[in-house]
Order: sequence, then C-alpha cells, then structure tokens
Amino acid sequence: MTREHKAANLALDRMVAAGARDASAQAATSRKSEFSVEGGRFTLLRTTLDHSLALQAIKDQRRGTVSGNSFDQEAVIAAAGDCVASAEAGQPDPAWEMAREGQGEFVSGAVEADLDKLFERTKELLDSIRREYPKVILEQVITQHTTHNTVYLNSHGVRYQTTQGSYGVSVMFSGHEDEKSSSFNYTGFSTASLDRPFLEMGGLRQNLEDAQNQIHTRQTEGKFEGTVIFTPDCLDGMLGELIGNFATDSVLLDGTSLWKDALGTRVADERLTISFKPSDPRIVNGERYTGEGFLSEDYDLIERGVLKQFMISAYGANKTGKKRAPNSSFSMIVEPGTTALEDIIKNTKKGLLVSRYSGGAAGTGGEFSGVAKNSFLIEDGKVGPAVSETMISGNLAGMLKHIAGISRETVEDGNCSLPWLAVNGITISGK
Repeated sequence: MTREHKAANLALDRMVAAGARDASAQAATSRKSEFSVEGGRFTLLRTTLDHSLALQAIKDQRRGTVSGNSFDQEAVIAAAGDCVASAEAGQPDPAWEMAREGQGEFVSGAVEADLDKLFERTKELLDSIRREYPKVILEQVITQHTTHNTVYLNSHGVRYQTTQGSYGVSVMFSGHEDEKSSSFNYTGFSTASLDRPFLEMGGLRQNLEDAQNQIHTRQTEGKFEGTVIFTPDCLDGMLGELIGNFATDSVLLDGTSLWKDALGTRVADERLTISFKPSDPRIVNGERYTGEGFLSEDYDLIERGVLKQFMISAYGANKTGKKRAPNSSFSMIVEPGTTALEDIIKNTKKGLLVSRYSGGAAGTGGEFSGVAKNSFLIEDGKVGPAVSETMISGNLAGMLKHIAGISRETVEDGNCSLPWLAVNGITISGK
C-alpha cells in the first residue's frame, strides 16, 4: 500500500468513526524537477517533493473541510479530527452531497521525466529565440516536469487512483530596441512529449514576433465602436470571466446570473460551441473525477449558440434544482470556425487585435472595461502599428451575440484549444 493510500485510509476511518455520515480523503504527492533561466542564463535546477491532504466531512447535514501537507500519522489523525470539528461547527444544509459510486485507476501523460532531453529542449529554445528574435529579452523561463500520484477515497466506497505526468513551459519576455521597450508579456503550455521544439508549441512563436513589433507604439486617437479580435491567449481569460459571471455556482445561487433562466435558449451566435472536455487528446492530464467524487465526463456548455448546461457542482445543483456539470475542470475547447484569420482581419474595417487584457472584474450585468495590452490597430483590413494607452469596453453577454468571425486556426496549450474570436460593437477609447 502506498503512502497516499495509507494516509487517505487513515483519515477516512477516523472521520467515519467520529460520526461523519459522508467523508472523503484525497492524498497526493507531487514531484517536480525544474530548470530556471533568468536573463537568458540557467540559474537553477531543483527537485521538490510535496504532499497534500484534502479532507471533507458531512455530519448532521453540516460540512467541514481541512487541508494539510503531511502524511505523518499524528498529522493525519489531527487533520481528520479538525475536519469533523469544522463540520460540527457549520450550519446545516441538506444540499451537501458526495458521489455514491465510482471506481478507476488512471495513468496519463509523461510519468517518467527525461531531464536530459528537457535540458536540451530548454537550451534549444534559448538559442532559437536569440537567433530568430534578436529584439526579445527573456526575463524568465521556467521548464519543468511534474508527476502527481493521487488517491481519492470516500465513505461510500468510491475509489480513484491517478498517476499523471507532464512537462510545463512558462516564458516571460519583452521587446527592446535602444531605449524603447514593449510591455512585458507571458505565455505557457503543458505537454506530454518532448518530440517537438518548444518554440513550435502553444502560441509562443506568435507572441515573440508580436513583442518585437510592439516596441514602437502609437496612441489610439478618439473614441469609436469597432471590432476586437481576441487572440487565443486573451480569449481564455475573457471567456473565463464570462462563464464565471453567468454559469457558475456563486451567481446561480445568489440569483445574479443573466443566464439563470436561459437553459435551452440561444445566448450566442450559432457558430459558437464551448465545451469542457478533460478526456480530449489535446488536453494534457485532464481531470478524471470531481472534488465531490463523481467520474468526470465531457460536456458542451454552449452548443451552436444554445446554452446546454451550467458549470455547477452537485451542491449548486441541489440548491437550484438544475443539473450538475459532468466535470469541474476548465479544459475548454472552443470549436474553430471555417474562416482563416487572415480573412477575418481583411474583413475588419477598424478595430484592434488584442493579445492581453487588464481590467477589473466585470459587473453582474457583464459590463467590462479595461486596458488592451500587447495590441495592434486594424484599419481597412490590415494590421497596423502597436497601440498604447487604449481602453476597450463592452458587455460579455452581448459580445457573444455580435461575433464577426471565428478562426479556423487554433492554439493548443495542453489545457485548452482556442481560436481567434472577432467581436463587433466593442468601444475602443484612446487619447
């Protein structure tokens, strides 16, 4: 029996013995080997080993949770006692639920690290960027391999064991020429294989090229309504904000979601399909079970513009009377369109190509306003100069109904697969 099994078993037995009607214990060990590069030079190689323990207990309809980072017997026993005590101090709520069936052993990704090859690919990346993008300065590069061994048990006999491994790359950079520089940018991706050069993965090459072209900027003049083309990197955050505002537990429980009564109705352009698919082969080490112990399954949030499902837990489903989401991941797949990005740009009269957005949380009605960073002006179907001090504003729900185009090109970063998305009716404000 592994240390993870022993810790989870011990915690579960203690919580059940203390009167928890429903209890779950998840024990995980993560081993990470990491190369760190600062200023273009290798500065660190380290390997870390971390343990985590996540406990849940439901007693008399009261729920408690506790987390810890030790598998030592005394620490596990103490954590189990604290979890039950936390439940006893809570407020009763019959909506709390855990899965009552589920079994599985899952192995995925690159379980064993090839650190020699990882070093070679990292050095290759540094050399390629110096050669092909001489105006880019790498502020930080981190490459790593991580293996997760996880055991989940609950008091209803649900049992899962996962072994997952992957390589990860994170790059922070900016463009420089004489005294001028671009705004910093960052990107990253996960992969289960070292067969391809890192420069050809995710959206890294395009981001580096953009950094060189963003050194010299001009201010956007005036205020106008135009088309914004969100890159895949930026689209990830925009859709995350939208979904959080309209489709998750918190906004459905407090009744502020504009979509609370919209299931089965059209909420977006019919060309748009947004899915969460942890089992998709483009997703590296996707979720295999939820925190409530349910086996994860793929689903469509929006299918051809129609809202098909909310992203809610079993607790949220029980409280609202709606259906529980089949998984709790953010393994987002946006179905690509049929139009080339080049043609979407050609069809844009005036607007922006936006790679990064910085703004506060959107309002409950979906209104957003913030700074467009690492962005370019588009005029008469051509990408023009990089812009500075430019604001964009609009409505998250509204923009899904005013889609000008979805690219057939996509970017996969191991966590999502996303196209470029062009949206009409966005207010663009400069000096």
